Amino acid sequence: MPLTLKPRRKPAVRNAITLLAGLVPMLLGTVILYLQAEHTLKQSTRQTAEEAVRQFDLMLDNTALAAQELLPLAGQPCAEVKLALREQVTRRPFVRSTNLVLNNNLYCSSLFGEFEEQVNPGDYTQGKLWLMNGNPVTPNTALLVYRLSEGERGVLSTLDGYHLSNVLRLIGRKTLLLLQVGPNWLSADGTVHEGRLPAMPVAQNTLESSRYAFEVEAGFPAGEVWRYMASEYPPLFSLLIFFGAIAGTIGHWLQKRASSPSHELQRALEAAEFIPYFQPVVRGDNKQWAGVEVLMRWKHPREGLVRPDLFIPFAEHSGLIVPMTRLLMRQTAALLAPHTTPFNETFHIGINITANHCQNLELVDDCREFLAAFAPGSVVLILELTERELVVPSPVTHQLFEQLHALGIKIAIDDFGTGHSSLAYLRQFNVDYLKIDQSFVAMIGADALSRHILDSIIELSGKLDLEIVAEGVETLEQSDYLARHGVNFLQGYLYGRPMPGAELIIQLHRH
Repeated sequence: MPLTLKPRRKPAVRNAITLLAGLVPMLLGTVILYLQAEHTLKQSTRQTAEEAVRQFDLMLDNTALAAQELLPLAGQPCAEVKLALREQVTRRPFVRSTNLVLNNNLYCSSLFGEFEEQVNPGDYTQGKLWLMNGNPVTPNTALLVYRLSEGERGVLSTLDGYHLSNVLRLIGRKTLLLLQVGPNWLSADGTVHEGRLPAMPVAQNTLESSRYAFEVEAGFPAGEVWRYMASEYPPLFSLLIFFGAIAGTIGHWLQKRASSPSHELQRALEAAEFIPYFQPVVRGDNKQWAGVEVLMRWKHPREGLVRPDLFIPFAEHSGLIVPMTRLLMRQTAALLAPHTTPFNETFHIGINITANHCQNLELVDDCREFLAAFAPGSVVLILELTERELVVPSPVTHQLFEQLHALGIKIAIDDFGTGHSSLAYLRQFNVDYLKIDQSFVAMIGADALSRHILDSIIELSGKLDLEIVAEGVETLEQSDYLARHGVNFLQGYLYGRPMPGAELIIQLHRH
């Protein structure tokens, strides 16, 4: 509508000018939020790049150690040392093959034994690393070769590209993450490209390793700033609209709209509308019930059962997840306590916690109250640490986990393998269980790469003396595979869908 109107339409002109004036604080606020989002994404890519460099350094440490141990053997007959080469492959994680070199001639390989192939030192960045796009054994499959030489003698040890692409994919998640070694770079799909790394559209961060000749680039695709703002700043946008609006009724409506989600969650909490659902967990060896995972559902008076992904993230963001979990624990204790004493073995009860629960020691009192409702030794409480928000190690968190373990409570990392913080949790907290994400289980029999990741997680848990729970088991093929590989506990639709408390009691007596 034009701004120059006839006199009889002056009220409309005033309304238009008022609306235009109301847009000014909204536009200024949007610019500020855009800059803040850019800064946050820049910090995120920096942390992601640092974690990727750390992981690649650890992988190369294994290859370097293998090369150092084998260097004294270079020059000796292959028949005498090939077993030593293969021993390093089996002992060192991530090392795919080892090779001995004499006078730039590869003469002995852990894969083939005696072998003849010329080695060109110029292929190696700083004489140490070569990112190559496969070899005659595995063409079009990325390999990272580490070279160690001393005079005429040398050792080559290789990393399989799928380990590298796993790091790029699993650590990166929504972040674009690339690995550059000399003139070549590797993308998360395992493809090797020539030339310099492409520029990232948003929040580009490039970080070089201080120990090896490679660098990592992290960033986001175009439009990520707006996507992040739309995901993280809806309440702030509503606030901007409120400040930009002058009409009392519109301002009142926007203010109510901005606050209604938290008010509705608070109302539902006071009305005890959040109820427990239970999914059985069975033992891997005999498929007998070992316990249950407690899942939160919202029984809305008008909408019925509300999916957790529609309210849990906002509950975490608003801080209401802590009292909601406390309500869930009290309901679970009241329901299950009269039915757990006849069990032959201790009954496992898993409950999810988040970073919000780790900010103080209130969780210890909640768990102590929960355990007091059961006969001593009849249940084991397992707190499953989710990764939607990162738990920052501090004196409070370490004291919290120490007191929880003192109560006999076990700690599990939920959806292990899908979050960049999983490996950090293993180092920083005394973890008892790993819960394998259902995306890896679903690929059993269908995707060899995911199966390798799954096997690596199982192997890692064995080395760390951790028990494993596999989620999302839906077929007998998956169940048999996991049982053969020593997975302790299984959970999924094959053994039972999440069920309300009344149905659980019936199933408990049946099992």
